[in-house]
Amino acid sequence: MTEAVSTKPDKLTPVLAVASATLVVASLYLIFVWVPTENSMGIVQRIFYFHVPSAATSWVAFIIGGVAAIRYLANRDGRLDDLSVSCNEVGLVFCIVNLVTGIFWAKPIWGIWWAWDARGQSAMLLAVIYIGYLILRQSVDEPSQRAVVCAVVSICGMIDIPIIYMANRWWRTQHPAPVIGGGGIDARMGMVLAFTMVALLVLLWYLVRQRRKLAELQRETEGVRRMVHALG
Repeated sequence: MTEAVSTKPDKLTPVLAVASATLVVASLYLIFVWVPTENSMGIVQRIFYFHVPSAATSWVAFIIGGVAAIRYLANRDGRLDDLSVSCNEVGLVFCIVNLVTGIFWAKPIWGIWWAWDARGQSAMLLAVIYIGYLILRQSVDEPSQRAVVCAVVSICGMIDIPIIYMANRWWRTQHPAPVIGGGGIDARMGMVLAFTMVALLVLLWYLVRQRRKLAELQRETEGVRRMVHALG
């Protein structure tokens, strides 16, 4: 049996669409116009406001996806698998943004495109895990088996997040020591960073809702296809 997709009018999604668009545009104004230019790195430091929030947003998405995966393994509710894949797929987009912005920030500051340090490698591993997760979803045909295998991968990916966060505390890395909360960042920079994080989290919420609707439709379609095949 499959759960029916809700047909109730969705009033929240349009609100989230407008809110996320407004917040992202406001963030761009704050980043490129309002916030002061950092003294030592200059204008290239503005990548910071994309690099850090995109990482944090991907972690939020992956954690929600991992928790949904754990709950799916406990009760086999297909809606939790929908939530998990939606969070993980959207989270991977933000994870890739984090990696790309890090590459473009590293070149003018460190003189290299990529530093093979603990944080960079663990962040790359995170992206590889979720790329593998999406490949698995396309490779396993049986829905329940696919959901179980992908749930395990999702949980493994979630475990990598604290390693990334603690990497420049546990090991010597190219990445600088934490500056947030330690008096190492200008107050206006901190405000813009926080604002951008909120903007990306709202955008994440909107994108996950949209992706989850697609996942629900795909699950319903698979259920109907299986029933038709059984009857035939």
